[in-house]
Amino acid sequence: METREKIIIIGGGFAGLQLAKTLNNKNKKVMVLDRVNHHMFQPLFYQVACGRIEPSNISFPFRKIFQKSRNIQFRLTDVKEIDPFQNKVITDEAEFRYDKLIIATGCKTNFFGNKDLEGKAFGMKNTQEAIGIRNHILMTFEKLILEKSRSDDGNWNIVIVGSGPTGVELAGAFAEMKKEILPRDYPYMNFDHLKIILVSSTEKPLAVMSSEAQEKSEKYLKDLGVTFLSGEIVTDYDGDRVIMKSGKEIPSNNVIWAAGVTGNVIDGFSEEKLIRNRYIVDRYNKIKGYDNIFAIGDIAYMETPKYPQGHPQVANVAINQAKNLGKNLLKNNNDWQEYEYKDQGSLATIGKHRAVVDLPFIKFQGFLAWYFWMFLHLMLILSVRNKLAVFFNWMWSYFNKDSSLRLIISPTKKNGTLQ
Repeated sequence: METREKIIIIGGGFAGLQLAKTLNNKNKKVMVLDRVNHHMFQPLFYQVACGRIEPSNISFPFRKIFQKSRNIQFRLTDVKEIDPFQNKVITDEAEFRYDKLIIATGCKTNFFGNKDLEGKAFGMKNTQEAIGIRNHILMTFEKLILEKSRSDDGNWNIVIVGSGPTGVELAGAFAEMKKEILPRDYPYMNFDHLKIILVSSTEKPLAVMSSEAQEKSEKYLKDLGVTFLSGEIVTDYDGDRVIMKSGKEIPSNNVIWAAGVTGNVIDGFSEEKLIRNRYIVDRYNKIKGYDNIFAIGDIAYMETPKYPQGHPQVANVAINQAKNLGKNLLKNNNDWQEYEYKDQGSLATIGKHRAVVDLPFIKFQGFLAWYFWMFLHLMLILSVRNKLAVFFNWMWSYFNKDSSLRLIISPTKKNGTLQ
């Protein structure tokens, strides 16, 4: 009897999930390992943080996804180390042997080694962090209405650091929340004092997009009342004040860090296998020096003539690297195809009827771009049920300028332990 090759995939993000789907019901034994039990649609985390959609609408349990698969298993575990010499993946609970290993662990928020920032500012790379932002922001207003004073100016400043898509989308969403929702929830509070501040190290927002997109997004932010601070680098945050390299300080108790990411590297490899916290891979996504260990997605660093500094850390790269590797794993080694990235464009939304789209063949902004953004993200959501749930919430918000999802959900303590 022929023994099927055993493939382990670490991580169930865009890259890991796509690879598993490509290998689904093929002549391979596949095991997916992840520290959480669900896939998360990260582009819409900011809407969870702003109370526009429920976390369950963009979260998909792995066991449900693979329920009908004949060859894919899932294990909920946190990988601690890889032993490439014995072909083992080591966790706290167990050890797993593999014939081929694919690392698809993605990225986490990069605080650039600043422990104060890491401990006191909010990142937004997983469901828990998005819910944490929502809880914290809503609790801020609950405290304010009890205090009935403006004694702490930090409560009235929401500071977002980083002007990439995540930063501008958050800023736009909070600005609309300030205008349309909060005055109805708290009718006796004056929200003219509330400031949404976007801090950018670049001169324009969305620095990786076209000049048209940058100019338009800056205009949209200003139209919404967002304070855009350009050319400013945040160096520290003590929980009360955001401190910048220029010497400026902003009082704030609500700081969201969207200024960069770094790879989720696993112990077991020497430093020479890494560049900027990403595994060095060849055009087949093999990690340098190994024939049976691969890395795909944000964690992979692949140099090509078109991308001599590596590919951008975006979902399109992750998904298509996974598709290419999956097809290669089902072929003989001699027939493998090299990966080539085809840039399909980028886009961002900055509030209702405000979005920017850069496609290879056309660039456009405004309400048409906003509809395009909504349609594309809706189509990328996995299940029909979730598509309908998100669509319903969007339509409800569109016509009513409101949502009913502003729940403060936080763990409670009993006898000193979380329940």
